[in-house]
Amino acid sequence: MLEVRGLYKAFGEVTALDGCSLTVRRGQMLGLLGPNGAGKTTTMRAIFGLVRADRGEVTWDDSPIDKRVRRGFGYMPEERGLYPKLEVKWQLVYLGRLHGMEHSDAAAAAERWLEEFDLLDRADARLSELSHGNQQRVQLIAALLHKPELIILDEPFSGLDPIASEFMASVLARLAGEGAGIVFSSHQLDVVEDLCEQVIIMHKGRVVIKGIVTELRAASDDRYVETAGENLSWMTRLEGSAVVERSDGHVRVHVPGGSGFADIAALASEAGVTQFTYEPPPLSEVFRKAIDG
Repeated sequence: MLEVRGLYKAFGEVTALDGCSLTVRRGQMLGLLGPNGAGKTTTMRAIFGLVRADRGEVTWDDSPIDKRVRRGFGYMPEERGLYPKLEVKWQLVYLGRLHGMEHSDAAAAAERWLEEFDLLDRADARLSELSHGNQQRVQLIAALLHKPELIILDEPFSGLDPIASEFMASVLARLAGEGAGIVFSSHQLDVVEDLCEQVIIMHKGRVVIKGIVTELRAASDDRYVETAGENLSWMTRLEGSAVVERSDGHVRVHVPGGSGFADIAALASEAGVTQFTYEPPPLSEVFRKAIDG
């Protein structure tokens, strides 16, 4: 288990981390969220010793993280760190060797991952000859090659098309299911909501909200009602409600706190409506309110 406790870090007059704490267990996927400058990347770098915190500690299984332990982690930085002029497989094997793998094991693992990512035919190509999305895949393979117990990914979905994002998400879900602890940051909150059971939202170096995604959404007083059909006016009869989206015979209405499901169901019944949705706000709204607050 990874534990980050009370990290503080200042760069001159800028406070990057202000008491940041988090926990990641094996088999857990944690979404690390926040606006630019929130301290997400600094936190990740502190876990790998790339940034030395002014105060606080980072432990793995209740012990300090030394070089030996760190070799068993996987890291994908936001600023990609591969060599553009070197062949893809060559540098994957090289990086595997740095993590303590035998050459033959690193070569076999590289081929397996390249095949899974549909890149085996580009194994001997220079990295610079690959598209941005495929370079991203190679960078992820570099982080996964040695079967890490802990995987830290900084914006892994950045620049990927929807199909590539879906594939990468499936890989991460599988690895978490196999027991790896995974932390990743992303501005694509819909992806985080689909993948992660728990999230941490950071702002100005602090953790402002953390918890289970479904519980954070349910804790909001706000709800959204959506339906389709000829009669859509019934949804706006609740005091304080407001239409937020209307298209092709569908309407979505924001319902403020105090309007429960029973009240809305009664109005729907009066209007002869037999089907509608009643949902808490999405993670993106929870995020926005946490930052604004």
